[in-house]
Amino acid sequence: MRYAMVIDTKKCVGCSDCVVACQTENNVPIGYCRDWITERVEGAYPILELELRSERCNHCENAPCVRCCPTGASHIIEGGIVLVTPDECIGCGACIESCPYDARYQHPDGYVDKCTFCHHRLEKGQLPACVSVCPTKCMYFGDLDNPNSEVSQLLKARKHKTLAPEAGTKPHVYYLI
Repeated sequence: MRYAMVIDTKKCVGCSDCVVACQTENNVPIGYCRDWITERVEGAYPILELELRSERCNHCENAPCVRCCPTGASHIIEGGIVLVTPDECIGCGACIESCPYDARYQHPDGYVDKCTFCHHRLEKGQLPACVSVCPTKCMYFGDLDNPNSEVSQLLKARKHKTLAPEAGTKPHVYYLI
């Protein structure tokens, strides 16, 4: 199994419900976030193109954060989810510097924190909090290895992209365009 998230940039309205759901579900300290909304505008007036998208850790197959972690606190578990074990993290920040997505932050308690795809919810058969609250239903989550899963079907049917493909990280967050 390889978990993946697919986000439809044509449906996202930038409401930030996903950000608030994540902060609430995961007790993220005020002033920090595990996911965020990015706005990209291209073109020249009057012909402009706007893309809104929800960004987070990309749970990469070739994760530089895991390779550079001196303690093994950053690691990949079954399903391809990249996690940080707070008790093993020394807060050196090497993983923060190595991430091409700027998806990690230094938690006030001294360890590095990031999106976990709400691993604790997945263990209960629930979707990540961000996916479950999205009012436009622009976020999808599932198993890339299952050709019949919704994420696999969407990636077959729609044009899509990943962020920073030149980094060679093989991210598991895809954006429908």
